[in-house]
Amino acid sequence: MNATLKLLSIFTILSLLISCSQKKEETDETNETAREEWPAMDEFHVIMAEAFHPFMDSANLEPAIKMAAQIASGAEKWLNEPLPEKINNDEVKAMLQQLKENAASFAQLIKTGDSTQIGESLTKLHDQFHELQETFYSNGKHEHGEHKH
Repeated sequence: MNATLKLLSIFTILSLLISCSQKKEETDETNETAREEWPAMDEFHVIMAEAFHPFMDSANLEPAIKMAAQIASGAEKWLNEPLPEKINNDEVKAMLQQLKENAASFAQLIKTGDSTQIGESLTKLHDQFHELQETFYSNGKHEHGEHKH
């Protein structure tokens, strides 16, 4: 093999190695973004599930009534937590503010004992939660559609 052919072979191999390592770094960054979490959302999800699912499954409002203050404080805590970069925007901040306000109203509504209004308010809170969750999982694009619990 002459020197030119050897250099060309070495150059080709090095180019491939560099190219592959750059793709690996890009893939790692993409995977890191995909794995981004929002612990405050997960914490609120636990509260909402415990309050909402008994109502959804069997019209049992008792857990939601008992957890009204926890729902309100959970929504306020979520609002005050840092937002993941991919959804750190005014739309999501407004959605969180609205959830906090509605959760506080829900906690006040409990005092009336009107099960129809309590159920409607709880359902609205649940739907708002899922809108936020869908926005997070769609990388900041607020999309309406079916959701899973």
